[in-house]
Amino acid sequence: MKRSLIHIVLVIFFLCFVSPVIARQVSKQAQPSRQEIQSVSIQNIKGNIYQVKGGSGANTGFFIGKKEVVVVDSKMTEDAAKQMIWAIRKMTSNPIVHIIITHSDRDHVNGLVGFPQGLTIISHENTRIHMDKAFQSARERTYLPDITFSDKLSLYCTDDIKNKRIDLIYFGPAHTDGDIIVYFPDEKVAFIGDLIFIDRDQLIHLHKNGSSYGLVKVLKSILNLDAEVFINGHGDPASRKDIQNHIQGIEDKQARIKELMKEGKNLDVIKKIYNIDNKPAQPGAMVWPSMVETIYLELSKQR
Repeated sequence: MKRSLIHIVLVIFFLCFVSPVIARQVSKQAQPSRQEIQSVSIQNIKGNIYQVKGGSGANTGFFIGKKEVVVVDSKMTEDAAKQMIWAIRKMTSNPIVHIIITHSDRDHVNGLVGFPQGLTIISHENTRIHMDKAFQSARERTYLPDITFSDKLSLYCTDDIKNKRIDLIYFGPAHTDGDIIVYFPDEKVAFIGDLIFIDRDQLIHLHKNGSSYGLVKVLKSILNLDAEVFINGHGDPASRKDIQNHIQGIEDKQARIKELMKEGKNLDVIKKIYNIDNKPAQPGAMVWPSMVETIYLELSKQR
């Protein structure tokens, strides 16, 4: 939803001054049991920015401010979220105040129920739409994002030096139609969710209005940011070169599939050319369309 300048100012005031009080009141509710405390890996990215790996779900992250903690994504399950919170508490007693959701996939959002209620949850407006459809129980619905935006939203939180600006940016449909970049301009660090997959096939959710061509456009826009490190959901931190290589790989695949289609080859033939096997790794496992199939389906609609 688009917001007026006055509204954005009020939102920022709430985020930095009112919601920390709420967080302190509820922070003790997320204590995990002894059985739930499992090892997660905390990696310092730069300054007070950290990545959390391990547990169930995608990589997540957090920023430690002078008075509060900002979390990026929430893991897959309640237990995994509690493990993450426990790891954060080993580093700081500051309360978790804001949770930023990069997109709506369950391995990034289902862990929200492991966080205390009353925190500020922020996402793109399209992400909230997808979460609204997926979150059916009364408990889940208390964790729907309460602040959304359409193009850009900047948060200001304090650290030991000055007010820290965190930019939330939407460049358009890509992996889904709600992917945002969480950009720390001072540290030149960006959290990009599932906009890049290293050493595995890139996933596009067509049912969430994702697009391989949109992904290329978004990744090129990301490279226009003054960022050097890119934290993603399913791999080690990526570099600008990694992003460039990912773009090139997708564009090469798009061009070749387009030529193969001009030659009259159908999807089954093209999948054989690329050695695509749609069999699940184990019985009953979910199989997502390959990037080859996604590009073919997109080009078929353009005809």
